[in-house]
Amino acid sequence: MELGLYTDSVSRLDFEQALDFAVSIGASAVEIAAGGQSSAPHMKVFDLIGDAGLRRDYADQITGRGLRLAAINCSAWPTHPLLGDEHAELMRAAVRLAEQLGTTKIVTMSGCPGDSTQSRLFNWIAYPWPSDAVAIRDGQWEQSVAFWREFAEFAAAHGIERIALELHPLQLVYNVPTLLSLRDRIGPIIGANVDPSHMFWQQMDPIACLHALGSAVYHVHLKDVQFEGQRLALAGVLDGAPWAEPERRAWIFRTVGRGHDASFWRGFLKAADDIGYDDALSIENEDPVQNAQEGVREAASFIAGLLDEQGGGRR
Repeated sequence: MELGLYTDSVSRLDFEQALDFAVSIGASAVEIAAGGQSSAPHMKVFDLIGDAGLRRDYADQITGRGLRLAAINCSAWPTHPLLGDEHAELMRAAVRLAEQLGTTKIVTMSGCPGDSTQSRLFNWIAYPWPSDAVAIRDGQWEQSVAFWREFAEFAAAHGIERIALELHPLQLVYNVPTLLSLRDRIGPIIGANVDPSHMFWQQMDPIACLHALGSAVYHVHLKDVQFEGQRLALAGVLDGAPWAEPERRAWIFRTVGRGHDASFWRGFLKAADDIGYDDALSIENEDPVQNAQEGVREAASFIAGLLDEQGGGRR
């Protein structure tokens, strides 16, 4: 395993500054966003696809610092009633760029359709009742499987070996059973991006998830969650308080180590090692109460120390 940085974590830095920052924290790999849920501050995917010279300079900026591009992130919303076509095209662009840059992995999300052909918004049905809602969900799966069969074939034809889907709420694939269901229908090109933060707040056990997914773990994000006991007792994990008011929320994203202690993260890294994961541990910072660069440095130091405890797990 190696320490990596998802460069959106330091989105206020320009491309070269973000790469320099990755080196300064001891990272040897970067994950860079092409768009979708990201404003893509460090990758202009369509410009790069169309300009070999620009692409060569871009790659040299990465490799010249001793870094490797571990994955292109395109956390889009395929099958979205209004944005689906645009986002699917963006995902295809990310695949083409990955091929050009010699990267064989993309990180994305499964998407979620609406409830009918007249829908203007996705409809995430996570509760198995009433029966008409279940019927809509079944239809969503049929639509999504058709999309992913076509997209997986396209991706494989362009050299992609792993499509790492983040287990994220509001997507059809958001937990271990849904990931394995899509993987069973599409094939082993589909795997998981394991982000413990979304598992924490959904009351899943990230370590158990790693063991259950095994060789289907294709990518790892490092992000933590902190709960506030009294608000959690009253609002539960489905707290609708706004992100911009973290003091009101039952839970918030935190820098790694500020939500769960070293004992948990030590066990998490051991589980990743147990299943044979040998790729980037990509720091993703979305802490709303700590400076981004400060938080990433803290997370990198914290994780590097635990990797060293486990016998020099870093490359």
